[in-house]
Amino acid sequence: MRSIDVLIDGLGRVSDNVHAVLDGITSDQLVHRPTPEANTIAWLVWHLTRAQDAQIADVAGTEQVWTSAGFHERFGLPFPPSASGYGQSAEEVGQVVAEPDLLREYYDATHDVSIEYLSALTDDDLDRVIDENWDPPVTLGVRLISIVDDDAQHVGQAAYVRGLVS
Repeated sequence: MRSIDVLIDGLGRVSDNVHAVLDGITSDQLVHRPTPEANTIAWLVWHLTRAQDAQIADVAGTEQVWTSAGFHERFGLPFPPSASGYGQSAEEVGQVVAEPDLLREYYDATHDVSIEYLSALTDDDLDRVIDENWDPPVTLGVRLISIVDDDAQHVGQAAYVRGLVS
């Protein structure tokens, strides 16, 4: 198995879990907050997708699916197109309201672009330094693992909240 295949498998597992969280969910369940400061399922799925979308577009040198496919307009969130959820307040988390099908469609479009990008890479590509602002500098492989790790954590959080509201 190539390293790229491991990354593709990791993102595939995230995809399976995103679908499991969203399958059969109601709009009310999507915005349920176990506590007033907690993240909602809608925000968690939106955020993990936005983060993956933004980071893959950055390393691939492409436009984000969020803007290129019109999802920013379709979601109609009160944030600039660059918003991805990082540093958002509890109030802003509560403003992420979307239907399950729209969240799934945006996630799937981002996942497809991500897999297409990864499929074109070689293992040697993973050693390319993409960010010298860190010590040690960040390679493409480290960034991609970070994306898988972040997505896995957030979809796990969403699954936990889903369990609370089911």
